[in-house]
Amino acid sequence: MNFIPEVEIPEIKPGQSIELLKELHILTRDGKLNQDSRRKLKQVYHLYHFIEPLLEEVFASRQDLTLVDHGAGKSYLGFILYDLFMKARHNEHVSGHVYGIETREALVNKSRELAENMGFTRMSFLNLSVEESIHSAQLPGQIDVVTALHACNTATDDAIKFALHKQAKFIVLAPCCQAEIAAMLNKHKNQSFGKTPLSEIWRHPIHTREFGSHLTNVLRCLLLETHGYQVTVTELVGWEHSMKNELIIARRTESPRKNVRERMEQILRELNLEELRERFIY
Repeated sequence: MNFIPEVEIPEIKPGQSIELLKELHILTRDGKLNQDSRRKLKQVYHLYHFIEPLLEEVFASRQDLTLVDHGAGKSYLGFILYDLFMKARHNEHVSGHVYGIETREALVNKSRELAENMGFTRMSFLNLSVEESIHSAQLPGQIDVVTALHACNTATDDAIKFALHKQAKFIVLAPCCQAEIAAMLNKHKNQSFGKTPLSEIWRHPIHTREFGSHLTNVLRCLLLETHGYQVTVTELVGWEHSMKNELIIARRTESPRKNVRERMEQILRELNLEELRERFIY
């Protein structure tokens, strides 16, 4: 297998497979980066920078790792993680597995074919929705790391539910298209005007969309804290690359934050969103 010398394209990490990057269309057939693929590679590497220490921590404790990537798409993240991290630890004393969950069957089949061609024997791709995967017999009962990179709208909430069900040690989320709460804010807008002056925050349509998106992620973080996770929220990449830029990293601590459930209840009441209680408080 060929490896690209770091001196030729400094953006590419040492040990990274050229063939894999070509198959993922991150490198052109002649081994070059164009502007679009350079941006894509930067995003995936930036995310890898956050995930690698979590994987190291899991391996340090038991020389094993199970990772599930939800809404995997073409599985850029899963393949890069396997190539840079899992492949180097492939021996008789170390085990582990990377699972990609995706609803588009054609992408699942393509990823399976690529994993086989690359000899990535500890990768599996399942044609399931995030919700279906929660109780699927094709996945182990406990998962170490759960990722969901731009899983659209409520699929991120399903990924959280999956991670909680599987008692994941770490959860890494880059939410996308948070439309549900914005729609609910808009639906009750007239009623909210008479209930709270805070409704001014989402009176204009563009503010409804932006505030709804922000509030969705706030509630997700609070939900994780009620289940004993320590949550960090940071920037995924620079704004010039993506407007969906928020990265949520959660670490299981078994110590739920005090009074957080009551605060969530109060937020939903104050913002006239109590019908969403079952989605965010459980």
